[in-house]
Amino acid sequence: MNARAPAILDHLASLADTTRSRVLLLLDRCELTVSELCAIVQLPQSTVSRHLKALGDAGWIAARAEGTSHLYTMRSDALEPAARRLWLLVREQVGPTAAAAQDQRRLQAALAERRTKSQEFFSSSAGQWDRLREELFGDGFHLAALAALADPHWVVGDLGCGTGQASAALAPFVARVVAVDGSGAMLQAAKRRLHGFDNVDLRRDELEALPIDDARLDAATLMLVLHHVPEPERALAEAARALKPGGRLLVVDMQPHDRESYRQQMGHVWLGFTEDHLRTVLTDAGFGETRIVPLSPDPRAKGPELFVCSARRA
Repeated sequence: MNARAPAILDHLASLADTTRSRVLLLLDRCELTVSELCAIVQLPQSTVSRHLKALGDAGWIAARAEGTSHLYTMRSDALEPAARRLWLLVREQVGPTAAAAQDQRRLQAALAERRTKSQEFFSSSAGQWDRLREELFGDGFHLAALAALADPHWVVGDLGCGTGQASAALAPFVARVVAVDGSGAMLQAAKRRLHGFDNVDLRRDELEALPIDDARLDAATLMLVLHHVPEPERALAEAARALKPGGRLLVVDMQPHDRESYRQQMGHVWLGFTEDHLRTVLTDAGFGETRIVPLSPDPRAKGPELFVCSARRA
């Protein structure tokens, strides 16, 4: 006599109310706020909130906070098999009713209003969008996020790593980064920046004699470093040796310029690279499929314009 009633009876009680079944039908298709549900089912907020609480207590729906609002959705994937079978039967019966059909039309209107609000925002903000996005998120997040395109199994060489900026961007997304630089001071700065990563190897040596085994790397970068190298062809040949067949090389450097002061002030050996020069030394080093693209200059930048070059080890 004291045996617990079957759970299916609780589920039947939850779905016995027509309004709750209509609300579930909506939340089975879309995540909605209380105000959106009120507009769709044409009931006051107190009534809708009461039904949502009953459905939530019975485990039919889940809510999540977003700002000052809560969004509700049906937990169809979390239902036990008996409850899921019951819901499929109820949905089959409630779905074709006139009230449910009206709900669906009003649902589409509510979703259209969401799109309209978004479109209105972008229509009014298009001229200031770049500034607004930069204020909210900074000006480099999209470039940092592109590192996620790297294969998570890759070993990447950051050749001429400097203070480790490129290594820090790559390390979260690849298996290992081998960061090489000839300057002890630069490597100390890189060590401080990269102390939180356990998949970065810092190694000191010249780019013309990389401390990396043959065919060890899946990809390699030379970020604003080639103009410091007395013999770029030797550095590129070393990069080709360290890369696996088919491995990718990414070079970012300066386009040709006439700022002679850079030789004395910053130790530049080369005042940029012409496309023909770079293609020649890459081909001689064993690279093919070379692409060289000028980068759009940052209006705040004071240095020469840059290019990005990608090539594949033949």
